[in-house]
Amino acid sequence: MKKITLLLTFLFALHFANSQNTCATATPLNTAGLYVVDAVNGTQVPSPICADNGTGATAGEWYAYTPTANYSVTITTDIAANTPRKDTRFHVYTGGCAALNCYSGDDDSGSNYSSIATFNVTAGTTYYIAFDNKWNSTGFTFQLIEGTTVPTSPNSVSFTTQTISTINSSYNICVVDMNNDYLDDIVGVSATNIRVHNQNSAGGFTMVDRTTTNAVNLPSWSLAAGDYNKDGYNDLMYGGGNGVTLMRSNNTGTAYTNVTPGQYVFCQRTNFIDINNDGNLDAFTCHDVDPNVYYLNDSSGNLTYYQSGVTPGAVSLGVHPEGGNYGTIWIDYDNDGDQDLFIAKCRGGAGTAKYNELHRNNGNGTFTDVSVAANMYDPVQTWSSAWADFDNDGDMDALVGASSTTDGTHKYMDNLGNGTFANITAGSGWDTNTSTNIEHIAHDFNNDGWVDVMGGGNKIMINQTNGTFLPVSVGFGVGAVGDLNNDGFLDIQTGNTIKFNTGNSNNWIKISLQGIASNSNGIGARVEIYGAWGKQIRDARSGDGFKYMSSLNVHFGIGAATAITQVIIRWPSGTVDTINNPAINQRLHVIEGSTLGINDFNNTAFSLFPNPAKEVLNIKTNDGVTMTLAQVYDLTGRMVLESNLKNDSINVQSLMTGTYILLLRDENGKDYSQKFIKE
Repeated sequence: MKKITLLLTFLFALHFANSQNTCATATPLNTAGLYVVDAVNGTQVPSPICADNGTGATAGEWYAYTPTANYSVTITTDIAANTPRKDTRFHVYTGGCAALNCYSGDDDSGSNYSSIATFNVTAGTTYYIAFDNKWNSTGFTFQLIEGTTVPTSPNSVSFTTQTISTINSSYNICVVDMNNDYLDDIVGVSATNIRVHNQNSAGGFTMVDRTTTNAVNLPSWSLAAGDYNKDGYNDLMYGGGNGVTLMRSNNTGTAYTNVTPGQYVFCQRTNFIDINNDGNLDAFTCHDVDPNVYYLNDSSGNLTYYQSGVTPGAVSLGVHPEGGNYGTIWIDYDNDGDQDLFIAKCRGGAGTAKYNELHRNNGNGTFTDVSVAANMYDPVQTWSSAWADFDNDGDMDALVGASSTTDGTHKYMDNLGNGTFANITAGSGWDTNTSTNIEHIAHDFNNDGWVDVMGGGNKIMINQTNGTFLPVSVGFGVGAVGDLNNDGFLDIQTGNTIKFNTGNSNNWIKISLQGIASNSNGIGARVEIYGAWGKQIRDARSGDGFKYMSSLNVHFGIGAATAITQVIIRWPSGTVDTINNPAINQRLHVIEGSTLGINDFNNTAFSLFPNPAKEVLNIKTNDGVTMTLAQVYDLTGRMVLESNLKNDSINVQSLMTGTYILLLRDENGKDYSQKFIKE
């Protein structure tokens, strides 16, 4: 009987497939089952294109699916009926043929470039499914699977689309503040230009072009942003196929100097991170075919090249001679206050080159490969991993995202708090998620206080708070993430379109950081918030996923909670700022050390007297420490005085009465800070 049923299903599919070739006369798909496409020769699939890899199709085959219940639906050509698998691409639309809106779709998530997408559907809504001939015009079979009935969730997520035609640079892969107002801007990069769409405080964007000298390397693989020359404006790092190029801002953010170190690096993920914790951002890049590379900052914005395991004195950060290093992310997985490194490895085949790596920061300028001991040594074929405290227990967990099914599948790894991780993929929703991708990123997209993951299949895996994730289709893939309309909900920029988060009633807070002794972005800081839910944590980072650069603001949703009792920022310098009872649904700006009392700094390098001071502030340094530069900041983060040290004192007579932060820089470029009062 089972064989007869399957045969009838197949014959039914064969009879109805290809009966019509336009959206208006699309073949109805009334049931789950197999459907045969004789050839892709109908009406061309129009814009918007829902799957990856852009335009290029000239024909399409159209189907209309109206579910009878709320399902989790899978469309796939990665099935035995297609042996060998065909290279297919399809798009899923809502809204009717006269006004199609992208809902889902896929290009290459299945084996041998076949297609798979899973998305949620609502009973009674018609979904138009269109296969195009971008890669293949010949016949194939696809399967429609109706999965578990999906309940309607008040914490789901959806987006509206705005197209901005002037977002048209060669690489539109960055959302970050570029004019020092802490509102997220859209950054596009071309060979001789940086185009910024500055977000206006009243809404909308103002476009500005910054002409540059010709970039030797463009960000064909990734882009990172951070203020590595500490002038208050973000610089850019381009990761190209032949090396790194940096665009260094001037002190008004209106012009950029091209800095190209010159070494050959087949760059993959790039990051800004303070590797040696001297208060200055260093530049790091994965190397695809050799050991990883980084550039140490001398505190004046000059960079020195190091290659792991090759350059004398280089620290060990991925030394395998065959490379295979793709997606790096810097996180404090062991809660010891410094940044550790995880490397997602793409290289398949035999040997250790393909195994993912976890490097523990020892806190003394060295790193230890703890991949095996931590249970993170795994040959998942991956380009990126998403790290967050997914279970809100106070430590960073990992979703190691599969980029193909060649070597393994997604791995959901729970941080046990003792330096090791447990594989809890089974039953989490990641074990049944067949959508692969090179990009996996972790954000709280619905502001419910639990971090979600965006990866393949044009969907977001929504954290269900109980160790499981539910796929919610959004109709587009990963892009640069930030709050692009300042409403507290995270939006996504992909190409020249902005996907604005429609939001919900959940509350939120976002935190902008301004380092003094630490790097000026606060990259590497641990941010904690406390309330009725308990505790949430984030790490400030530059560069996650594989190629995109997302906001440097730290974002939290708090669900239905109406108060935050405490925010704690643990800066890379060791300074700890505490803010009690901050207002919610706003941006909180925190300057390093601004919440501390006069004697609260953990500073053993120097002391000040008299404090308070009227005219002269004297500085007593400890043995072996020589200070060369003094800078004074007010509590808004504005530098109000700078001088070279003379006789271990500075004249503060010109300052207004108030509280200030003194930053001292030693001869090795390390920064120290202390608070003082001007009478």
